[in-house]
Amino acid sequence: MTSRLAIPTGTPGTRPGTPEELRRYDLLLAGFDLLDQAIAVFDATPKLVTWNKALLRLLDFPEDMVRVGTPFEAFVRFNVKRGEYGGSARSDAEVERLVAERMAAVRAFQPHNAERTRPNGQVLSIRGVPIPNLGFVTLWTDVTEQRRYEQLIESQNADLETRVRARTAELEAATTRLDNVAAQLARSEERLRLIMDAIPALIAYVDAGEHYLFANKGYAQWFGANKESIVGRSIAEVFGPEAYIQIKPYLEQAASGEQVSYEYSRTNADGRQVYARSAVVPEASIAGGVQGFFVLSIDITEQKASQAALIQAQKMEAVGQLTGGLAHDFNNLLTIITGNLATLKDKLPAHQGFDDYLEPALSAARRGTELIRRLLTFSRQQPLAPCPVEVGALVHGMTQLLSRSLTERIHIHLDLPTEKLHALVDPHQLENALLNLAINARDAMPEGGELTIAVARRHVSSSLALLVEVPAGDYVQFDVSDTGTGIAPELLPRLFEPFFTTKAFGAGSGLGLPMVYGFIRQSGGNIRILSTPGKGTNVRFIVPMTDAPAPVPEPLRPAATSVANEQRLVLLVEDEPEVRKVIRQQLTELGYPVLEAGNGIEAKAMLDAVEDIALLVSDTIMPGLGGRELAAFTRQLRPHLPILLITGYATGEAPAGTPEIPTLRKPFDRAALAGALATLDYPENPAP
Repeated sequence: MTSRLAIPTGTPGTRPGTPEELRRYDLLLAGFDLLDQAIAVFDATPKLVTWNKALLRLLDFPEDMVRVGTPFEAFVRFNVKRGEYGGSARSDAEVERLVAERMAAVRAFQPHNAERTRPNGQVLSIRGVPIPNLGFVTLWTDVTEQRRYEQLIESQNADLETRVRARTAELEAATTRLDNVAAQLARSEERLRLIMDAIPALIAYVDAGEHYLFANKGYAQWFGANKESIVGRSIAEVFGPEAYIQIKPYLEQAASGEQVSYEYSRTNADGRQVYARSAVVPEASIAGGVQGFFVLSIDITEQKASQAALIQAQKMEAVGQLTGGLAHDFNNLLTIITGNLATLKDKLPAHQGFDDYLEPALSAARRGTELIRRLLTFSRQQPLAPCPVEVGALVHGMTQLLSRSLTERIHIHLDLPTEKLHALVDPHQLENALLNLAINARDAMPEGGELTIAVARRHVSSSLALLVEVPAGDYVQFDVSDTGTGIAPELLPRLFEPFFTTKAFGAGSGLGLPMVYGFIRQSGGNIRILSTPGKGTNVRFIVPMTDAPAPVPEPLRPAATSVANEQRLVLLVEDEPEVRKVIRQQLTELGYPVLEAGNGIEAKAMLDAVEDIALLVSDTIMPGLGGRELAAFTRQLRPHLPILLITGYATGEAPAGTPEIPTLRKPFDRAALAGALATLDYPENPAP
């Protein structure tokens, strides 16, 4: 490789001529050779002026090509011929055309960032920055591993910490190299500043008194300032008191001559919490001690958000799995309780005071049912019935309900769009969510205040979608804001936890916000809460937007059947004896004759043996043979036999190869059972 020292002296931009200047220049080049990134500087011709060893390592150029004065066009032509820009064998005319296109772009040089995947699979990040009136500098970074980590993060969030540790190691190694390079960059201060501003990192230098002597463009922008305004100020003044307290122990450690790495957070000018990881390298003084510090930082705000979202999602998933497992047992218990209480109420004489005992018990059982429903909504296992909903009309229609739910001292303001926006949600769950948020706002404003509900269209870009964990696209955004007491910052991360409440004992169950969270996430949206103590709270959530629904034709009524209930023999299949007893009693009270089976295997034998069975009512999950497998067998044996499945679980799929079978969810009363049976399609003749 031609030596970079063979540069003529006495011309602008060339190396100095004195021995001291030559030594410093050689040290500068040696420092550049320590970098992992490849750097090349071209003059305005454009021809190669200087470079580092990484250029040969990353780009595989022949050593005899990389020399002072090599035209930029020679590198382009070499790359075209070896297929660097896609393709393989090309004609001479095609080669010249591609070279001409790239040279035209170089002559109209603009600052740029790009990536290129080489034929060997290596991914290079390329950054070009013009040097006014002199030429341009290009920085190549091998980001192959980084891109591979990003792909791994998309498929498995658990690898996030591995990527962070790898990135930290890279930054610490880069800090060590910059420590060696920094002492050598004494030549051409203006050119050094241009190069430093072009490097995609936050770089600064402070003296032993913690005052800034240098900051690159990225570092200054991180603090919402420019380079000139930072130089001369102290770290405490630039960081602010809260952030400075976080980093002060590390600075004291660095002052003892030790290299340190740490993370810190601060609130930027937009009121947003941002995070950075920094490495501080002390510079030793000839007289002893430390004369200053090199600082290298990187913005890790997005990584922190992803990590927090992962932890929250894992916590929610664990609670959701626990809730879904308990739902079946609770629903069976509630079926037994409500069924027996309702039967007892019907059988006892009226006007003898029994209702005073039975009605509270029934009411408590219904509250238990509602509690399970809310838990399932939180765990995203409660079935929803999403459909296109015109949200402006829905919110406007809730005005009267909200007025009755809030005190007279609370004024309601609606900010609704003039256009009709349709969201793909369950309308009842959306109403419940808005009502829950309004009641929370009411409780936060005991002395009165203002409640604002705003609706707007919101587009989520691809970059924002990663942060808010929803697909990119169009959404409907809801903002529910109050002027109440607000919420302490340390409580915000816990607001969506089940049974956590900031209200007084007995004033809330702690399931309102978890239910809202579960409904919105299950609907394909997301939610966040911002609050300032003493000023109020804003709850913002988005749900997917959809087109207006097409007109639905009037459904045809099913032909009425003349067969009375007492002529339909029901096969009831339920593995829980007490639950089976309650359902049998309800069927008997509705006039149906009933055969019982304790499991799917018994029921299968009865279906084979008893031709008079005209209706199958079966539990879904049973040992041996489940209800859905039994339904699939029944469809093959008797295709027209009506089937009703019952379940205490939150979800369940129809058996493969069969049409959707109606499912009634526990607990239910006699009226609900009668309604479900009335919707079945009965044949005119009950016989098979």
